[in-house]
This record gives sequence, C-alpha cells and structure tokens, in this order.
Amino acid sequence: MAGHLVLSNGAKMPVLGLGTWKSPPGKVTEAVKVAIDLGYRHIDCAYVYQNENEVGVAIQEKIKEQVVKREDLFIVSKLWSTFHEKNLVRDACKKTLESLKLDYLDLYLIHWPISFKPGNEFLPLDGKGNVITSDTTTFVDTWEALEELVDEGLVKAIGVSNFNHLQIERILNKPGLKHKPVVNQIEVHPYLTQEKLIQYCQSKGIVVTAYSPLGSPDRPWAKPEDPSLLEDPRIKAIADKYRKSTAQVLLRFPIQRNLVVIPKSVSPERIAENFQVFDFELSSEDMTTLLSYNRNWRFCALVSCAANSDYPFKEEF
Repeated sequence: MAGHLVLSNGAKMPVLGLGTWKSPPGKVTEAVKVAIDLGYRHIDCAYVYQNENEVGVAIQEKIKEQVVKREDLFIVSKLWSTFHEKNLVRDACKKTLESLKLDYLDLYLIHWPISFKPGNEFLPLDGKGNVITSDTTTFVDTWEALEELVDEGLVKAIGVSNFNHLQIERILNKPGLKHKPVVNQIEVHPYLTQEKLIQYCQSKGIVVTAYSPLGSPDRPWAKPEDPSLLEDPRIKAIADKYRKSTAQVLLRFPIQRNLVVIPKSVSPERIAENFQVFDFELSSEDMTTLLSYNRNWRFCALVSCAANSDYPFKEEF
C-alpha cells in the first residue's frame, strides 16, 4: 500500500496517485478501475482534462462493487482559469462533482494563477494566438470563493497549482484568510528539481504534489530534440542497480523528498509498475546525484501566457 502525508487540515493524502491528464475518455474508465483494483486510492483530475465523467463512472463502479468506500478515496480536481470570477467558482465545482458523481472533493486546486476571459473556450485566443486573460479578478478573490466551498462542505480542502512562492505568499497574507492552501501542485523531476520552492512550501506546512514526474513524454507540444527523462542513460544506470525501471526510480525520487507524485498512464502494466515503488529505497548518494541533474527544464511552461503579470515562471521560484 502507498504511504500518505498528513495535510494541514488533518486529512491523509496518499503519496502516489493516478494522473489523468491526456488520458483519452475511451481509456480512462478502465485505467481508473485497474488502478483502484491495484490499490491506488488517490486520483488526480481536472475540469480541463475533459474526462471527469469517465473517471466518475470508474469510481462509482468500484464503490458499487464494494472494492472501496468513498471515504477510502482521495479525489482531487482543479478549477480552470476561465472560471476565476467569484460568481463562477461554485458552479464550476458543482459541474466537476456532477461529472465525477461525487458529493464532495477531498482537494480542489486553482489550476493556474492566471485568469482567462470567461466563456466556453478553454484557451480564448486573440488574433495573434495569445491567450486573452482577464483583469477583472485576481486569484486572491478566487481564493475567497474556494474558501466558501470548504465552508459549504463541497470540498474538504483547497490548494493551488503552478503558483510561485510570491503568489502563495499573497494568499497566506490575505486579510481574513479562513483556509490555508494545503497543497501546491507543480512540475517536479530531475531536470526541474524545484528545491527552493519545495523548501518554501514545506516551511509553510504546504504539501507539494509533483506532476509530470516522468517528463510527460506524450505532451502534445513535444519536440524531437527535447530531453527525455525516461531515456536518460544516467538514470537508467541508477535503476539497473536497484533492479527497477527508470520510471520507478523517477517516482521513488519525489516520494523520498516527502512529495506526493501523480504519474499518468492508461496501460494496465504501467499502472501496476508505477505502484511498485514502496519496496526499495534510493541511497542518499543517488538522491544527491538525481538532484544534480537539474537544468531548470520545464515540460509544461504555458508559454502562451508568458506576457501576463500573473505568469508564475518569471520568478526564480
């Protein structure tokens, strides 16, 4: 079984979860069912992944079959950037709950600190191909609407994703803050080790979830010349030493840094392989070596928003 980390609201968050970004609707139901059967209890979702309905079908089936109870599961979703206006937040959350067929979420995150123009398009673009952002609301206003979801019982805890430390600071310093962010979900792997941001979050009692731990090789914008974690011979050499796969080392690495990690797969074999990371431990030398491969390389940089004042990656951390 996967271990867990205790969030600042007292909830236990399993350290390994199933990611669902880019999981096609036709395959994700089966993937979630396989994962739950194998012992996964944490599923990471988002409205923008456009597959929450199918994820919900799998969750319901496993509850009906009595494989799990709802309270055994830790279900995460995220508020998309077109719903940052305070009056849109509750309906967006309700829509996610309806799709997932749940009464509550264990954790609800603001997906990005940038607000987009509200409307039906996920990425509203101008004539030049830049995302049309909204300046009528700030993520601090959005946070207040998320706090109301906690008070109403629709979500047990709230957090952020892709926020830098100054943006988290703005929430923590908000006058009248009712609920602190319990998680910051960010991209973390040996090419982007995020040491300063992780240290900052952990010093504030905020758990870090690592996304794209394997380098998201199936990201739509991948270029042939981009570096590949899964094909890095140095990481493969470490894996061979432990008789494990490169992927298993890449998942063990964040777990030993006290992070939560959410590898995505729809292949039953890989979903199983990704869960076999609790029967070995990387030496401190190997951890240091993996940290030394940092090159501040982002697989998910949301470059179409780089001009926005809330773009999170201009800061060092």
